[in-house]
Amino acid sequence: MNPRPVRFTVAEAWQAWVTARDLAAREWLLVHYASLIKYVAGRLAAGLPRRVDTNDLVSAGMFGLIDAIERFDPGNGAKFETYAVPRIRGAILDSLRSLDWVPRTVRTRSRRIQDAITELEHEHGRTPTDAEIATRLEIDVDELGTWLSDVAAASVGPLDHVTVDAQPAADDRDFNRATTPHVAVEASEMRATMRRAIKSLPDKERRVLLMYYEDNLTLAQIGEVLDVTESRVSQIHAKAVLQMRAKMAAADYR
Repeated sequence: MNPRPVRFTVAEAWQAWVTARDLAAREWLLVHYASLIKYVAGRLAAGLPRRVDTNDLVSAGMFGLIDAIERFDPGNGAKFETYAVPRIRGAILDSLRSLDWVPRTVRTRSRRIQDAITELEHEHGRTPTDAEIATRLEIDVDELGTWLSDVAAASVGPLDHVTVDAQPAADDRDFNRATTPHVAVEASEMRATMRRAIKSLPDKERRVLLMYYEDNLTLAQIGEVLDVTESRVSQIHAKAVLQMRAKMAAADYR
């Protein structure tokens, strides 16, 4: 006869794991928080090519969840979900980067668009239009749209290094370090810079970022709100992300 599974409450499971390193408690916590992996994997998979298997993302995310459970201290007063999501996302992104499946031409186009945005913003003191970016790149606006679509299709964690939320950085594995005054001030300054950068974006780009990252709408849902196609939302999103990256790089956040 198989032994009956141990039953815990969330508080009991954390107590058993933190104080006694009870493996049954850890397994219970992994099952309890597994939905976080599906949520993060689903968000990241939305704009990826079909050849990227969501199940592979979930498998990679499991390592992030395990790491989060291993390191989390309930005594710090933070919510586990807040602590775990960046680590799950980081594990998935690390897995995707190791595949190096993004074509070199797409990487080059992404960098060229971002550089053009940086140069034009410096020259004009405002966000450049699509026509201005296209002219700087010596292409037409339709081709710029194609470039942005390619960048969007190859994006892995669009705001991986420029997140709209207030979560710790995905590669910040040390929770104690993340809560020190120095790092807290640095994170606060970065968020303030990001808020200013978002406010300076054109209305449509700003709305797309906020609907995607704050309201958790899909690109298709955003398209319905803005009355444009999903592919056009994807282009707007890609441009907005590159604009944000240009602004944050100018502020020495890379």
